[in-house]
Amino acid sequence: MIFISYSMASGMDKPLPSRTRPKGDHVLDGCTPWPEEFAARYREAGYWRGETFDQLLRAWTRAHPHRTALVHGERRLDRAELERSADRVARRLAGLGVRAGDRVVLHLPNVPEFFSTFFALQRLGAIPVLALPLHRRSEIVHLCRLSQAVAYVVPDVHQDFDHRELAAEVLKESPELRHVVVAGDPGAHLPLDGPGADDLPPAPEDASEVALLLVSGGTTGLPKLIPRTHDDYAYNVRAGAELCGFGPDTVYLAALPVAHNFALGCPGVLGALYAGGSAVLTDEPDPDAAFALVERERVTATALVPPTVRMWAAATEWGEADLSSLRLLQVGGARLLPEHAAQARAAFGPVLQQVFGMAEGLLNYTEPDAPEDVVLHTQGRPLSADDEIRIVDEDDRDVPPGTTGRLLTRGPYTLRGYYRADEHNATAFTADGHYRTGDLVRRTPTGHLVVEGRVKEQINRGGDKVAAAEVEEQLVHHPAVLDTAVVPVPDDLLGERTCAFVVPVPGATAPDRNEAAAFLRERGLAPFKIPDRVESLDALPVTAVGKTDKKALTALARHLAAGGSRTEGNPCS
Repeated sequence: MIFISYSMASGMDKPLPSRTRPKGDHVLDGCTPWPEEFAARYREAGYWRGETFDQLLRAWTRAHPHRTALVHGERRLDRAELERSADRVARRLAGLGVRAGDRVVLHLPNVPEFFSTFFALQRLGAIPVLALPLHRRSEIVHLCRLSQAVAYVVPDVHQDFDHRELAAEVLKESPELRHVVVAGDPGAHLPLDGPGADDLPPAPEDASEVALLLVSGGTTGLPKLIPRTHDDYAYNVRAGAELCGFGPDTVYLAALPVAHNFALGCPGVLGALYAGGSAVLTDEPDPDAAFALVERERVTATALVPPTVRMWAAATEWGEADLSSLRLLQVGGARLLPEHAAQARAAFGPVLQQVFGMAEGLLNYTEPDAPEDVVLHTQGRPLSADDEIRIVDEDDRDVPPGTTGRLLTRGPYTLRGYYRADEHNATAFTADGHYRTGDLVRRTPTGHLVVEGRVKEQINRGGDKVAAAEVEEQLVHHPAVLDTAVVPVPDDLLGERTCAFVVPVPGATAPDRNEAAAFLRERGLAPFKIPDRVESLDALPVTAVGKTDKKALTALARHLAAGGSRTEGNPCS
């Protein structure tokens, strides 16, 4: 295993001095800070080094100004060019009035402008809200309102979708939003590469401030925002890069959206830059396009979700690309079944690494030198020695070793509260600050975790998290729908697909799948959240206490997906 020293990775001789604000005083109203005794422990242990991401970028540039940072198609930016680009964008945004502490929704795909804008906001002390490429009006309006964003940064057209039209709708529905800024042809909006301020204010230096807001998977309706500080997220990146053996020769292929925690900082693009390496950006994870990039750029590491790694493994049987440079193939976002892990290992060799984590913090990795049995059958071991893990029953009592239970965690990079979500935080965290992940796990004698399921009502569709409640809330607005419930259906490729049961308004005909999909698209729902299957019922089954019986509905969905009839063998009849 290769470990990189701090001075080699950053170009600095020693960590920056930590700066702390008075107890209870934190940068962003609506965020929960770590208790001071924990913050002091994490600084003393060297997890938190007082580094801001603006300082890190400048240190990386000073150390190796002409080393390649980003590759996208035929475009290549070295570190000095990336920093200059970030400065130009910072001046542009400052000229539009963006200031320290302002929130800006960043909705760009895997292009260099994503990182120019990300680091520009770090330079200003403004806070990027990282929207995912597939988010549409419903999610973006929610994110703008929740974060009180002052600006929204989009591409012009991406994958045949005109984000400028979306932005016009978002602008009308978001009271705090002042500017739409477009990377590309701005249309009726403002160009990202326009004129800016002559001078910039001094860059903020407090690493305990919030650096970015990640988007949660969303288990109860629309997504929540996850505040990550410079201190905790820099540790997240640095420790992941060290564990994964990233170094100056690392070439990381970002095939998943870089707005997602996995591809951004686990260790992701930021980990490659930290280690002195480079990142190749693409929106085409299909094997033909991705394999060509691996061969051309001599890619050494990448991260995929289980359905994609299965496609890649199958493609190696007929593909002729040279993949010999690949040393690390991370798989996460959903559980990789042991038989699929074995297929990937057979196709690519001993490069597979399982990753189980969450944007909220806790990360688990199978080590690069882990035995085959560990890689095939577990989802990794906690990244930090100070990741505190509890596995409990429904009453928060610790279960016996090796028993499946509910995962609770706290540590130096796991949040202490969602942004502006006091009511949810009251149940999402224990009184002593452990985060209730909603995952069901068991721990092996070696300390590795095996994911057995989820407590949360969330459908994991190929790594994209679909909150059943959010889809239900949208679908019930259909004029022919009286009631609805959304449940998962097992799927060999994606892990899970979605099935919506609808009860029609008396005298009306329930919408079929095509009609429901068109309706939900019109309401701005992201494509991956649109139900894969729609079934009508006269009434939803209920439990003894009068709640919708989703256990029965899930059984019915499985029955129908397997070809069963509505009457014979119907679990709800």
